Amino acid sequence: MDREFDVVVLGAGPAGEVAAGRLGEAGLEVALVEAHLIGGECSYYACMPSKALLRPAELAAEVRRVPGLTVTGPDPAAVLARRDEVIHELDDSSQLPWLEQRGVTVVRGFGRLDGERRVRVAGDLLTARRAVVVATGSGAVLPSIPGLSESRPWTNREATTTQTVPASLVVVGGGVVGVELAQVWASLGSRVVVIEGGPRLIAREEEFASEQVEAALREAGIDVHVGAKAVSVERESEVTVELDDGSRVSGSELLVAVGRRPATQDLGLETVGLEPGSSIDVGNDLRSKAHTWLYAIGDVNGRSLLTHMGKYHARLASDSILGKQVEIRSDGALSPRVIFTDPQVAAVGYTLAGAREAGLDVRAVDVGSGANAGGSFVGRNAPGTARLVVDESRRVIVGATFTGAAVAESLHAATIAVIAEVPLPTLWHAVPAFPTRSELWLRLLETYGL
Repeated sequence: MDREFDVVVLGAGPAGEVAAGRLGEAGLEVALVEAHLIGGECSYYACMPSKALLRPAELAAEVRRVPGLTVTGPDPAAVLARRDEVIHELDDSSQLPWLEQRGVTVVRGFGRLDGERRVRVAGDLLTARRAVVVATGSGAVLPSIPGLSESRPWTNREATTTQTVPASLVVVGGGVVGVELAQVWASLGSRVVVIEGGPRLIAREEEFASEQVEAALREAGIDVHVGAKAVSVERESEVTVELDDGSRVSGSELLVAVGRRPATQDLGLETVGLEPGSSIDVGNDLRSKAHTWLYAIGDVNGRSLLTHMGKYHARLASDSILGKQVEIRSDGALSPRVIFTDPQVAAVGYTLAGAREAGLDVRAVDVGSGANAGGSFVGRNAPGTARLVVDESRRVIVGATFTGAAVAESLHAATIAVIAEVPLPTLWHAVPAFPTRSELWLRLLETYGL
């Protein structure tokens, strides 16, 4: 079957789904091609299941901070059942009505580029009159460590959907996925070891965030190795990882969480003169720098590997296809981001070190994230820090990081301040309500000197 559409979208993860729906809502004929599940990695194997698994322990920790309340558990079977409910038992049928209401044609199968404005799905050819949007996301990286591939390692997919709690788990990688899932399985009874080759965990964030998350992992009984690299792996009754200092750690399962790569290896990029396996280089309108008809959104363009940023890309690319002038204003390492450990780490814009590397004249302002009346009720006595990174020449915030209990919801105000470049004297008039944790903004501004 050969069919023509205004736009063909390759990949129905969060970015592709939003782009297809937005374009369909605008009246365009849209085909959305997906070989697996509508909703993609985030909905079934990453953000949603990991947060479902993290939430019980986070809530139990908060209950324990409130005098007069007691909590037991968590119950692993109930936690896994709730996880399965959140990911709809890996069934995407509930995702379809939203697309159907917008006139989007869902094409099941693996799509590959087949020349300009052409996508082949098995024996079918889909031709795009206006544009092809690539939104195929990314996959987990498996490094070249002797014995690793033969050891049947987990990636995030297995680690977030397993039906049993492993007796023990070795995690290679101390980034976001590694620390979140280490805390998940430790909370459900696994003996967990984390191996990070760099000098600290979550190395892209502020150093105090790394220190507080590492302290929390150790307090939970997790064995943390930093500055340690895996040099070989073997599986017998257990998986054993040898480190570069000659020591060995073992577990019933091995999770590899060392990064992601764009899912473009078998996408047919060579048919349009692009490199298979690489990110698709795009401009600020998300259009390929090589082809005016080709867009790449979400992880596949390598700019910011975050679900909410993929959706942002989708909105911009859709508007561009619809003839509007667009430009990315939030991007890359400056994007808002949250690590859902306990303590949580919520950040936007530059870290202090990153701002200085960028040549900015900056000053850091720190206060305790619970150092206000609201901290008497939420996150009582929990460790945490709030930091603003201020560009002294313009007196605007160029970065913010919050650590502590349930600080993720504090991030959006910081994101607005950073993106809108709100002057600090103006921000001082945004009065936080009493007694809320938002008063930390007042404490930060007073500490700065306003």
